[in-house]
Amino acid sequence: MNFTNLAVATHLLIEAILIIRVLTRPHREPASRVAWIAVIASLPFLGMLIYLLFGETNIGRRRIERLKQVIREMPPVSDDNLSGESIALANVPERYQHLFHTGRSINRYEVIGGNSARLMADSNASIDSMVEDIDAAIDHVHLLFYIWLPDNNGLKVVDALKRAAARGVTCRAMADDLGSRTMIHSQHWTDMQNAGVRTARALPIGNPILRLFKGRIDLRNHRKILVIDGKITYCGSQNCADPEFLVKAKYAPWVDAVMRFEGPIVRQNQHLFASDWMCYSDEEDSAIGELLRTPTEAPQSGFPAQVIGTGPTVRYSAMPDVFESLFHAARHELTISTPYYVPDESMQNSLCAAAWRGVKTTIIFPARNDSWIVGGASRSYYASLLEAGVEIYEFEGGLLHTKSLTLDGEVTLIGSANMDRRSFDLNYENNILFYDPEMTKQMRARQEQYLSNSHQVTLEMVENWSLAHRLCNNTLATLGPIL
Repeated sequence: MNFTNLAVATHLLIEAILIIRVLTRPHREPASRVAWIAVIASLPFLGMLIYLLFGETNIGRRRIERLKQVIREMPPVSDDNLSGESIALANVPERYQHLFHTGRSINRYEVIGGNSARLMADSNASIDSMVEDIDAAIDHVHLLFYIWLPDNNGLKVVDALKRAAARGVTCRAMADDLGSRTMIHSQHWTDMQNAGVRTARALPIGNPILRLFKGRIDLRNHRKILVIDGKITYCGSQNCADPEFLVKAKYAPWVDAVMRFEGPIVRQNQHLFASDWMCYSDEEDSAIGELLRTPTEAPQSGFPAQVIGTGPTVRYSAMPDVFESLFHAARHELTISTPYYVPDESMQNSLCAAAWRGVKTTIIFPARNDSWIVGGASRSYYASLLEAGVEIYEFEGGLLHTKSLTLDGEVTLIGSANMDRRSFDLNYENNILFYDPEMTKQMRARQEQYLSNSHQVTLEMVENWSLAHRLCNNTLATLGPIL
């Protein structure tokens, strides 16, 4: 056998091995298997390389082992004295209880009552409120962001953490190693450490070449969490940055929604932060573990809520199950805002089914998406949504980055998760689901503000798209299973 024949045979053998691997990997949809087989078979060498780099959800064996160890050794999320009382306060109507059962299946966090919340006015107000709370902290500040920029708002938080550390407050600040690389590699990061702020990098990349052999680089920690003194927490879509978002300024302003929560729900966000911190920090585990064992104050009256933390090492299909449960529960109105929409078939059908059965279903996208690939793929689903009766709006006042869902004027989901494959399978996300007509009314009013700055997309408009436009969108959509 000459060298050419040997090379061809070797290539076909490796290709066959990879295709068998695609077909036998667990938790993979048929469409995803077909897409990856097409990539491997149609792109000699390059297709195999792409699959080896991006084809499997893998953060690395050592990281998985470390995460499992951390979870095993962490104390329970709720202290024994108050968990029963908090659960008893969670007066969730029977028609919504299954939603929180779905949430519990993900992290084992119970729905707990006695919570209150305040919707921040805008991105700058969110940062100002965070800084104010950090300046008032007396025991600890825990912070985690996917993107943390050394801009005006980002440095406000840096300075607040340095001030808190200087007066003896334990400050733990964590940022994703890719999303926050500008901050992490700046002098500001070093200055925080010198000021006594304890820092950690989530999913550190290290040597990019070596990282390719240990796990995927594009699996990221997309969470946005701030916990202060175990009494206050923030949850929403906003990164630690100015709305002008200079790294992608041409899409600015970035429009986000953040809520400030108080009550027993804070302990769940604290627990979620701690699970990340203990995986990537060199700090002695017992320090933050003891904090999780500290008794919390007795819950007051307030609404029931639940933290939902998802990621590639959490149970399969966790975030899609939450979204679909909410879609199916809607009886009157379902309003959604999301910047990225690349659903699987089940989710798309569930959303259409809500409209088909008479639910007023509205979804708001940004008119200009910072990812042209995801934006094009999203628009490929417009025709089916519109035919079912879903109302589609595109926001014109910047990049609508808010991830929000309101259900029948009573239930709200807010947090970091988008409705795309990256949030479903690749990123670590955090959300809070709660039942409260008053707070949902406020979130619904914010969604109305988005609608007032949007244009409606009609079925006639979509049908008049050029052949090239539709071809491009639908071609991008075929990449959905591997995006």
